[in-house]
Amino acid sequence: MARKFKSRPAVPDRPTLYQDITNQIIAELEAGRVPWVQPWASAKAPLQMPHNASSSRCYSGINILILWHAVVSRGFSSNAFLTFRQALELGGNVCKGATGTTVVYAHRFTPGDERRQAAEEGRTPGTIPFLKRFTVFNLDQCEGLPDAYTAAIPRPDPDQILPEAEALIKATGADFRIGGDQAYYDVANDRVCVPPPSRYFDPINWNRTAFHELGHWTGSKERLDRDQSGRFGSETYGREELVALSGQSAPHGTLQ
Repeated sequence: MARKFKSRPAVPDRPTLYQDITNQIIAELEAGRVPWVQPWASAKAPLQMPHNASSSRCYSGINILILWHAVVSRGFSSNAFLTFRQALELGGNVCKGATGTTVVYAHRFTPGDERRQAAEEGRTPGTIPFLKRFTVFNLDQCEGLPDAYTAAIPRPDPDQILPEAEALIKATGADFRIGGDQAYYDVANDRVCVPPPSRYFDPINWNRTAFHELGHWTGSKERLDRDQSGRFGSETYGREELVALSGQSAPHGTLQ
């Protein structure tokens, strides 16, 4: 059996990374902004998931919220980021005086003593989870990079987005029905209903609505079994809405 380690006590009066991020999200909500739904109308960057310009890999988890917040609040024109070293490796550099954005990497490690003792006792060694902070810089904060990294990204063709959204919806296996003039998840019959795309002024809004309702769909007893009995205005209702709102952001951001 794996050994469980006790976490080290937090350093007094020193904000934890979790608290830093929580405070940032609360500040956004109090300002009337939903940090996991990027306000694209006011953003200078194209609709896109934040990603590493060197590896082309998209950031995940809480880093999406952190970097979207940085893009919008600081007026960046790109959703691409690099570490200081990556900028140098690509032949450029970070602009003097630029302030980076802290992102995190979740990992686990096994102390050497634990590994040896586990081997002697014939058990699986225990691991200790940790978050590693590192700093990234938006491409707007870099200079001297090759044109391939700084070229403007063309806006996506809306006619290509909808088929991909429909394919993703189909892949969920949900009972997804298009029609009527209301969007909702029918808990009793376990099905999602949304108006047709033609009823929306912009295709992205149909995508948001569809994935929002699918977010509710994930909470059924047959899947994640969340409490969906809350009435409007209750804490339970609010918690479920936060789940659905956060669940709609990554799919529609990726499709764009």
